[in-house]
Amino acid sequence: MMAVTSSCKEGNKIAMDNGKYVRYTPEQVEALERLYYECPKPSSMRRQQLIREYPILSNIEPKQIKVWFQNRRCREKQRKEASRLQAVNRKLTAMNKLLMEENDRLQKQVSQLVYEKSYFRQQSQQQAGLATTDTSCDSVVTSGHQHHLTPQHPPRDASPAGLLSIADETLTEFLSKATGTAVEWVQMPGMKPGPDSIGIVAISHGCTGVAARACGLVGLDPTRVAEILKDRPSWFRDCRAVDVINVLSTGNGGTIELLYMQLYAPTTLAPARDFWLLRYTSVLEDGSLVVCERSLNNTQNGPNMPPAANFVRAEMLPSGYLIRPCEGGGSIIHIVDHMDLESSTLLAQKTTMAALRHLRQISQEISQPNVTGWGRRPAALRALSQKLSKGFNEAVNGFTDEGWSMLECDGADDITLLVNSSPGKMMGINLSYSNGFPSVGTAVLCAKASMLLQNVPPAILLRFLREHRSEWADSGIDAYSAAAIKAGPCSLPMSRGGSFGGQVILPLAHTIEHEEFMEVIKLENMGHYRDDMIMPGDIFLLQLCSGVDENAVGSCAELIFAPIDASFSDDALIIPSGFRIIPLDSGTDASSPSRTLDLASTLEVGTAGNRTTGDRSGRCGNSKSVMTIAFQFVYEIHLQENIAAMARQYVRSIIASVQRVALALSPSNFGSHAGFQSPLGCPEAQTLARWICQSYRCFLRMELLKHEGTESILKSLWHHTDAILCCSIKAPPVFMFGNQAGLDMLETTLVALQDISLEKIFDENGRKALFAEFPQVMQQGFMCLQGGFCLSSMGRAVSYERAVAWKVVNDEENAHCICFMFINWSFV
Repeated sequence: MMAVTSSCKEGNKIAMDNGKYVRYTPEQVEALERLYYECPKPSSMRRQQLIREYPILSNIEPKQIKVWFQNRRCREKQRKEASRLQAVNRKLTAMNKLLMEENDRLQKQVSQLVYEKSYFRQQSQQQAGLATTDTSCDSVVTSGHQHHLTPQHPPRDASPAGLLSIADETLTEFLSKATGTAVEWVQMPGMKPGPDSIGIVAISHGCTGVAARACGLVGLDPTRVAEILKDRPSWFRDCRAVDVINVLSTGNGGTIELLYMQLYAPTTLAPARDFWLLRYTSVLEDGSLVVCERSLNNTQNGPNMPPAANFVRAEMLPSGYLIRPCEGGGSIIHIVDHMDLESSTLLAQKTTMAALRHLRQISQEISQPNVTGWGRRPAALRALSQKLSKGFNEAVNGFTDEGWSMLECDGADDITLLVNSSPGKMMGINLSYSNGFPSVGTAVLCAKASMLLQNVPPAILLRFLREHRSEWADSGIDAYSAAAIKAGPCSLPMSRGGSFGGQVILPLAHTIEHEEFMEVIKLENMGHYRDDMIMPGDIFLLQLCSGVDENAVGSCAELIFAPIDASFSDDALIIPSGFRIIPLDSGTDASSPSRTLDLASTLEVGTAGNRTTGDRSGRCGNSKSVMTIAFQFVYEIHLQENIAAMARQYVRSIIASVQRVALALSPSNFGSHAGFQSPLGCPEAQTLARWICQSYRCFLRMELLKHEGTESILKSLWHHTDAILCCSIKAPPVFMFGNQAGLDMLETTLVALQDISLEKIFDENGRKALFAEFPQVMQQGFMCLQGGFCLSSMGRAVSYERAVAWKVVNDEENAHCICFMFINWSFV
């Protein structure tokens, strides 16, 4: 009998019983390498088949081939781990450099504040002494101070020489904000710098206007970063257009551009804004690339941009991007946005952090060019999300140059109705579909309104609207909207989704940090209009959701959706509707994520006086937000009066539903658990997490979590690096809980997870092996599974090194569910 070794370093040697090693021939290694890429883990039967099919391997025993594949997998794992560690090391090095620079900046700021404090103390003492002798100086000091607050600058010269002077001044001011102490920066609430964070994010304190700054590392070269950031409409959803009016070259190799930019109004209560900007691109002496901008609102002797209808001219103070090459590849970027807006946190979330997130998304797509979302590449899915957002912004703003005109109201001004029958708008409707049906629409009507919300966390309200569509939507109007754009029976490749509140949610794509995700909503047996008849069938909606993270301070929450046709093509017509919630202050609410799990039944309980009042109202404060609602309908022009009445009544009913939900969600009416009872037989998440860890300790005699004391068990379990999934005991086993890694592995959400059965993630052989050993879990309490493969909800193969399953028992020691932990999983 031959003795074999599993040493990873000696994978190309055969260990004989005499202690000598015989190397594989180059031809044998080449053949084995080819086979490895075809199947990295062949079965025993497959290894014997390989020896028969490849004569070059005939002198090698199957056991030796097994050892070779083990060693090869080990080397591959070591290579991936080394590559991962190198990437982490580069990121930590860059992050350390950023933190050291931030520390130096803060030290300079402290020194400056100490000096100013000493200076103002001396000044106040001198003024106090002067006041005792001559009070006439008070008027001089007061008038001088007022003049300082409202300076009157003469018009700036906008000739080529004057523009160059403005560009140099803009560059200096921008750099003093990006790396200096020109603005007092405070850390963005809820943002902690670290290797896994987006970067260092700060907002202004006590400066003119509002400003936000972000520093981070992206895996793109500086030139590519500058190219992406200059294309503002591609990543800034509120940007309607950017037109380059003039371009000038400078003597130092830089470029001056004169830009006209338009921004959508985020709500019906605010005007749209436009900017007349100077953008200066240059390279510093250390090789850093700088792109800085500022408004040109007070100039003469040069080009100018007159006021535009429907827009209010806004001002951008010196802002821009400092892009430095990073050792080992990539770029370190400093982003500064400084405008005359109202909220620095909203500016940081919607503009500054959006730019950094977009760069990271592009970097990941380049490094991992995988096809996701039903065979679509990330760029195509991103284009669909941009189309949804742009269509919703157009509906909210209703610009006349796009063909929108306002209808007369019915006496109540709560709902605004707009119609659009322009050729450009209708051409897309008439040409986008070629399924043989005649066109049913010649115009588009939009009904929109805005409402003030108090003490309602936007993330929780939006999550309820997403998960409980039946609480506010009308199925008949959904069917009409789908029929109006010819959304016939859909031939989408159905992946396993999750049903919730009368709908099925099918995950499609999400961003790196899951702050935005896109999905397809399947409404079953809703009916279709065909020749004045309702035909039974399914309706599909393409839906974009963002802002569901309750810890993201100042984040705008959006739920935008549109019916999709049978082809679901990339160039399909999108007529979106939806909701947008914008916070008006920085009040936060640390509500539990489970608060909307059973809100549908909660809304039917007794009055607020009968509910338990917790201490949450004080923590939430008097937070306010504005919700904007916009719904679009395609219709025949001769039905305009009927459709207008229907749309007005429908939006009013939605507003009433939202107000009812908001009242139920308000902390002033509910305690932390009042009325929110978990589904029958399902414990709260905190309790389930405790049961999972206790059962693991009981049956496997070891701890699942290493640092339970530093944070809650649920939070530690949620952030565990291995995929942890719980399924029910009753047949067929269905998943009921998963941590973040588990949801990522199955490419699903907590809502959709509840409709995925255990057997569906394994192939036939995997199911046989699993259920053959399944009774062992109930008898022994746990079982260990060898490495293998499973499938995500999107149909992608997932490999895992090994898996552990154990029985989860409750406090009465009764079996509650089965928990699986997939260790070192990765997509194949």
